[in-house]
Amino acid sequence: MTSSERRIVAIGFSPAALSVLQQLEQAGLLAAVRWPQGSADVTSQDSDLAGGEGRAPDRIHRIPDDSGAASASWLAQQWGSASAVVAVGACGLVTRLIAPLLGSKDQDPAVIVVDPLGQFAVPLLGGHLAGADQLSREIAALLGGQAVIGGSSGSLGRLALDAFGLAWGWRRGRGDWRELMLAIAVDRRPLLRQESGLVLWQGLEAIDGLLCPADHASGNSDPTGSESGHPNPVDNAASPALVIGPWLGEGCRWHPPCLWLGIGCERNTSLAVLERLIEKVLHQSSLAAEAVAGLASIDRKGDEPALLALAAARGWPLKLFSGDQLASVVVPNPSEAVAREMGTASVAEAAAWLAAVAAAPATGETDATRYLVTKTIESAGPGEQGAATLAVTLAPRQWAPQRGELHLVGSGPGRLDLLSGDARRILAAASVWVGYGPYLDLLEPLRRPDQLRRDGQLTEERARCSEALELAQQGLNVALISSGDSGIYGMAGLALELWLQLPAQDRPGFDVHPGLSALQLAAARAGAPLMHDFCTISLSDRLTPWEVIERRLRAAAEGDFVVALYNPRSRGRDWQLGRARELLLAGRPAGTPVVLARQLGRPEEQVSLHSLENLPIEQVDMLTLVLIGNSSSRVEAGRMVTPRGYPGAELA
Repeated sequence: MTSSERRIVAIGFSPAALSVLQQLEQAGLLAAVRWPQGSADVTSQDSDLAGGEGRAPDRIHRIPDDSGAASASWLAQQWGSASAVVAVGACGLVTRLIAPLLGSKDQDPAVIVVDPLGQFAVPLLGGHLAGADQLSREIAALLGGQAVIGGSSGSLGRLALDAFGLAWGWRRGRGDWRELMLAIAVDRRPLLRQESGLVLWQGLEAIDGLLCPADHASGNSDPTGSESGHPNPVDNAASPALVIGPWLGEGCRWHPPCLWLGIGCERNTSLAVLERLIEKVLHQSSLAAEAVAGLASIDRKGDEPALLALAAARGWPLKLFSGDQLASVVVPNPSEAVAREMGTASVAEAAAWLAAVAAAPATGETDATRYLVTKTIESAGPGEQGAATLAVTLAPRQWAPQRGELHLVGSGPGRLDLLSGDARRILAAASVWVGYGPYLDLLEPLRRPDQLRRDGQLTEERARCSEALELAQQGLNVALISSGDSGIYGMAGLALELWLQLPAQDRPGFDVHPGLSALQLAAARAGAPLMHDFCTISLSDRLTPWEVIERRLRAAAEGDFVVALYNPRSRGRDWQLGRARELLLAGRPAGTPVVLARQLGRPEEQVSLHSLENLPIEQVDMLTLVLIGNSSSRVEAGRMVTPRGYPGAELA
């Protein structure tokens, strides 16, 4: 479940809960809140905080004195539509309130109890499947508290096999999940077979010693961990307890979204015909509906009412291809009649093939795509009209961008106490962290055994962005991590450009989360140098021509900006900083103060003050930020300050 699909409601039982509720509201987590009795100047209990963009909530609401009965009534109203309930109060009180509402573990929302000080988040109900364990971790990260995970899987750092697949973009299928979890609890190692979907999860620390591999599909060298040549389980004699693949059968089943349903139909075919055809084909082929990635057809069917209704009802994306695209596919069952009518000899088979191939465009794994069901026809029954054809392909890579999220996280200078609460929450929620190795090292104390780490090289920014985006397209929640602020000389721009190049239907969720930039921390260490207009300039000419950089330096000198120089000097670029000093000296005094800030926020941190004329260039490297004052900046008592106004200006 993506963050946009979650509907989290919260309730407090005393004025002491107000601070925690307000923090959760301000973080954008909550769809509705019942504020504690006696709270003023807070959002109305009926306000919908998640929707209604631009709609201001009602203010100043007080709950009547019969708050116990009113709270129970409010919870009952929210219970059926909420994915999670966050209660700020005592576990005993919450247990009594929710007891009459409990139905089944497959349908009840997650319930998390938080103490009024925000120190502990306790998953009271729905720890695994409903996501209470995970949400507790997110809330704890946001509040700076601790998640108290009581289940054996969470407390021992093991994968919860009955729930972990959701984090990998899969849907849970049939099986005796209780028996599987009991086997884990008594240290029995269930047998695993994986037939499709990402295999990267098999490298998690949380899986060590947990499972015995059976005849799972062999992975390839692709960085996103897809596989080719998936075996058919009918041909496998093993009887694993956990199976990951598209087929139905014995054992507990997780279903990656790897099946594509190609559909052709006559105009105005009844919805019942399409539904019956799909149900029949999936049943006869022992294929799980949960493994369907989407539907595919010819673009002329983009307005077909039944096809659109089917896609909406099942939550299956609909991919459309032109007649020329479909005609280029060699299919098992071409039709001359279809060719005369549609301009292609196949719709269902060709569309299913193209959709499966398009799911893995970066690697070209077309040889791994295969038909599981060739063209099957269904005609209208009594009271129905039209006819339809269906074909099913198995893609070499799972595809579910509607389930995936790509989060650009600014990790700040690296010190964990300088990491924002928002960034901590996103890191706690992500299935995969992608970033430059040394930056990930600084965050490593926050990573759990069930979260995958993917290290990249310093100069391979595009490769890191591509990998993170591809994983998010496959249905994962991915954190792409930059130092400082990802939107300031970080990964956000490149990631967004790649995201925008995708068709709208192929885009996962995309959000940028700010971090503390080197500029801000350097200014804080120096005093108050940024109290007037300032600019940042990178001296790296790897992506920007030097003549452009010189033009910007001249403009900064002429405009008398305070200037922060990023990427000031490296072994291969040892003259640019001297030239920058020369250009800036043309527009400001030789005694202009300069701050050299190196390894900010880390044990090796060094901050020193100099003049522009005597700037020690040889001390500067790529780990240094150079902060140069304007003509009115000065140093006093060991601190650099830039006045708010120039001489002659009056500060009101």
